[in-house]
Amino acid sequence: MINLTIDGQKISVESETTVLQAARSIGIDIPTLCNFKDFTPDGNCRMCLVEVVGARRLETSCSTPVAEGMVVNTNTTEVRKARRFVLKMLMSDHSFDCVTCYKYGCCEFVEFSGNCIEYDAVKEFGTERVMKKPIDTSNPFYDYDPNKCVLCNRCIKVCEHLQCNHILAQCDRGYDTTINPVFEIPRGKSECVSCGNCIAVCPTGALAPKHFKPFVYTKNVETICPYCGVGCTINLKVMDNKITDVYSTEGNVNDNLLCVKGRFAHDFVSSEDRLTTPLIRKNGILEEASWDEAISLIAEKLKEAKADGPQAVAGLSSARCTNEDNYVFQKFMRVVGGTNNVDHCARLCHASTVAGLAQSFGSGAMTNSIEEIDIMDVMFVTGTNTTETHPVIGAKIKQRQQNGGALIVAEPRRIELAKYADVYLQIKPGTNVPLFNGMMRAILDAGLEDKAFIDKRTEGYEAFKEFMDTLTVEGCAEICGVDSEDIRKAAILFATKETGGIFYSMGVTQHKTGTDGVMSTANLAMLTGKIGREGCGVNPLRGQNNVQGACDMGALPGDLPGYQKTANPEVVEKFEKAWNAKIPDNLGKTVTEIIDGVGEEIIKFLYIMGENPVVSDPNTNHVRAALEKSNFLVVQDIFLTETTEFADVVLPAFVYAEKDGTFTNTERRIQLLRKAVEAPGISKNDWEIIGLIAKKMGVEGFDFTSDDEIMDEIASVTPSYAGVSLERLRNGDRIQWPCLSKDSEGARFLHAEKFTRGLGAFKIADYIPPEDQADEEYPLILMTGRILQHYHSRTMTMRTPGIQEIAGDAFVEINPMTAKAYGIEQGDFIKVTSPRGVVSAKARFNEGIMETNLFMPFHYGETGANYLTGGQLDPVAKIPPFKVVKAKICKEL
Repeated sequence: MINLTIDGQKISVESETTVLQAARSIGIDIPTLCNFKDFTPDGNCRMCLVEVVGARRLETSCSTPVAEGMVVNTNTTEVRKARRFVLKMLMSDHSFDCVTCYKYGCCEFVEFSGNCIEYDAVKEFGTERVMKKPIDTSNPFYDYDPNKCVLCNRCIKVCEHLQCNHILAQCDRGYDTTINPVFEIPRGKSECVSCGNCIAVCPTGALAPKHFKPFVYTKNVETICPYCGVGCTINLKVMDNKITDVYSTEGNVNDNLLCVKGRFAHDFVSSEDRLTTPLIRKNGILEEASWDEAISLIAEKLKEAKADGPQAVAGLSSARCTNEDNYVFQKFMRVVGGTNNVDHCARLCHASTVAGLAQSFGSGAMTNSIEEIDIMDVMFVTGTNTTETHPVIGAKIKQRQQNGGALIVAEPRRIELAKYADVYLQIKPGTNVPLFNGMMRAILDAGLEDKAFIDKRTEGYEAFKEFMDTLTVEGCAEICGVDSEDIRKAAILFATKETGGIFYSMGVTQHKTGTDGVMSTANLAMLTGKIGREGCGVNPLRGQNNVQGACDMGALPGDLPGYQKTANPEVVEKFEKAWNAKIPDNLGKTVTEIIDGVGEEIIKFLYIMGENPVVSDPNTNHVRAALEKSNFLVVQDIFLTETTEFADVVLPAFVYAEKDGTFTNTERRIQLLRKAVEAPGISKNDWEIIGLIAKKMGVEGFDFTSDDEIMDEIASVTPSYAGVSLERLRNGDRIQWPCLSKDSEGARFLHAEKFTRGLGAFKIADYIPPEDQADEEYPLILMTGRILQHYHSRTMTMRTPGIQEIAGDAFVEINPMTAKAYGIEQGDFIKVTSPRGVVSAKARFNEGIMETNLFMPFHYGETGANYLTGGQLDPVAKIPPFKVVKAKICKEL
């Protein structure tokens, strides 16, 4: 501890504390413009000058470390004079159109400068030059006005040190200095990803969203982002029942960071396209109806379907809805519908995670917290384009790499993280299992397995070892299409670091052998002892905002809330007692089986809440053909979608900003959603709609009046949520399940003392080639996935103009050499054909994709990649193979 005196107060602080930090710790506020908590201080703005007794000059408090016996004065005449001089210089170069400025009412510069007119800075510095540098309006989401820029460099630092994109730099000198992308490329033409994090740290209005309304908001509401599974906290500014701005805050999961969707893509909330009233199809046309008419019709049709038995009823829940919505929905299907035919989109992305990790560890969830990335010595990223699909986690991985963490990347496409990787393995699509096996073989060859952990914490190792003895690194490398020495290098790097985490997503799970791929990640973690410790584990990254929560709530055909199995008589008895109703104990149908059942006219009643299977499910032609035959289809959503084309009844529901409740993010953190605006028309909360149908059916147990009541019931029947309540979350508790009691905050990481299943289980996973293989007719392999700008089936993101400007059209990524062989130029339309369908999209060149491969995002409805996908399901998880599709192409004339 260092002892010093500040403004006459004697204090003790830790060594390496700055004078600014020390002063603030005792409530002394020193003005700053360039300082920000996450950046290395450099004293750039000179606003934080203080007097250090004995020093020859005034010192910048943000960059001056404390010293034993130091005496500091922060408010002397000389200090005030110096700060005043700095302000005058900045003001002489500043455009003071405050009333129309984005930061009107919250501008740090104006706050410090006080009475600007009194200073009369321009005259004092003897210049009549009027600053009018051109404003950069090229980015579709925000503008940069250099006339308001004070050159504090915060935007440069956030781009370098937090977003880690290294886009910005100071350009020119003196009065002509501006901050622009390197080589002064306009922002809209640069590699800027439009995360808007520079806007968040800018102290003035130099960076501002397009079409903002200055100071026009009546309330701020903290809630959770409705997009990917990271679960970023956002703050909504609201005026006249509309969201006027979105900003981030310190702390929480994202700690000030957001991506382009989280910061800018909220136009859908107040879109004129929102559903506002129930619709019933009459004479082939959806017509407006009353709630009573719609609910009565649904109840009548559900009764008719139930007469044919429980297999005639099915429901699709939603990872975009809250925990409370999903809990009530699956309870409704089981109690009112009498069926376990309930599933959701996890079947299309992470069902193999639930199945695979449950077999290996006993729990199918992310084992670490996002904040643990900061202490990982090595990060192994595979099957995930993290900077696009989970941008904030991607940024944190880059931060850790910049601060000394090693990075291994294994991906068929050369993704952004490959640029930062110590080892990059460009594997062939569908070869995840031999990659993991090859790495583990290399670890065994080097004698780097953690024998103590294996002996104490695992079982099945001997059989696993015997299987591994049949493999060679060279053989695995040949299957993967990479150099065996690179596999060895990656394996030894992972094994020799003290802490390390494996990060994967749908590039591992969306295969016929997805469950094997997931169990292989578990094998690698156990072989190296990198599980059950802080900074060590296996981390599946959930795709949508509440995939984890929807699974937790039992929106699965074989699982009740908390992954309690329908095949277990004791579990069924427990829920029958809690719900005071008889429930089925069979294994229900999965998403793809439900669609098949509708097409085969076995399922007579299908209720879809918040899903759009026409776009998101594999083999779109098959899905459309099945829904054409649907006997009765209810779709509950926020917009008319491709799926509502087939609906008999459409019900209007709330969006995230119109409801309370909870989401559970990818790290098992249960987070509070808060209502910010009123919903349009006569739309209703999802769980409220379900309750109305149950009441019409004469079934009790659905008369909830608040999300609090629903969460209390969830906690009463779900051991991992036993200590959770909305009251605790409102009081600021940060809870990650398992949370077994009211005084617990849960577990930051899993399997610390023992695995959920007791001992971790090594599982043998041999390489099984994908069903689709390139052949003479279909010589290319197509991969599908997501892109940064869009979310799922675009129903939300397509209503943001900036996103449509950047990513409004479907595209096919193709290697330039492949394109040349087909006579294709950048931007040409390509016809892509698979055994299941054909689509057309623009060619986009990507040298980071192999010459034998193509890539398409699945988001685009009529031109979406899922017209091409399909094939054999994972036999355990019933997940479709989206990542390996044989295809052929030709240029459209």
